[in-house]
Amino acid sequence: MDEKVFLEQINSHKGILFKVSNLYADDAEDRKDLRQEIIYQCWKSWNNFKGDAKFSTWLYRVSLNVSLTYLSKQKKAAHVNGLPAEALYFEQPQLSERAELLYTAIRQLNEVDRGIIMLHLDGYDNAAISEITGISKNNTGVKLHRIKQQLASILNKK
Repeated sequence: MDEKVFLEQINSHKGILFKVSNLYADDAEDRKDLRQEIIYQCWKSWNNFKGDAKFSTWLYRVSLNVSLTYLSKQKKAAHVNGLPAEALYFEQPQLSERAELLYTAIRQLNEVDRGIIMLHLDGYDNAAISEITGISKNNTGVKLHRIKQQLASILNKK
């Protein structure tokens, strides 16, 4: 698969990159670094993407894996060797006050729960969330119920 297709797909799905980085990094610079690391890892594994799953599903899987690794290593610099420069720079959209409150609440969840609720809020069903996260479909449903209760509790305190 070529560079042009990769750039088109990343650009079409950049919302996923913003969602993931907003949930897994605390400040603007770390969010930018995390997005760059996700894009870099996608670029490195681009030739392995066979199209069996939707690009968005694959991007979520890579993004969540990179984010969890990023958190554990607390990386501060992105590695961009060989990556097309245009893939790295997107303008962060302005969030509404309600969206900021939701992101703040979601950031208080553990790393795995953040990914599950993000996928749910993006419209993925339990089967797709299960496929992306590697958690059983039944466990996904139970976790989602508990996550929603936890978020309601957090948001009601505000």
